[in-house]
Amino acid sequence: MHIYLEKPSITTCPKCGKPVLPHTVCESCGYYKGREVIDVLGKLTKKERKQKEKEMQGQEKSDKPLDMQELSKK
Repeated sequence: MHIYLEKPSITTCPKCGKPVLPHTVCESCGYYKGREVIDVLGKLTKKERKQKEKEMQGQEKSDKPLDMQELSKK
């Protein structure tokens, strides 16, 4: 048989690190190619918005590379 299913290739979002299909907007943060395309926080309630902002800030802090002093502390 020459007709078969293939696994879709999945990349990670450079902004938040979540798995995303290539050439699509990230559903988690709303960014595509480094700029915001969709305002993800606009449709959320106040409580959900606060939780989402905390989640996004936590992931941005973890993206920074560690230097030698920080590695020695851990």
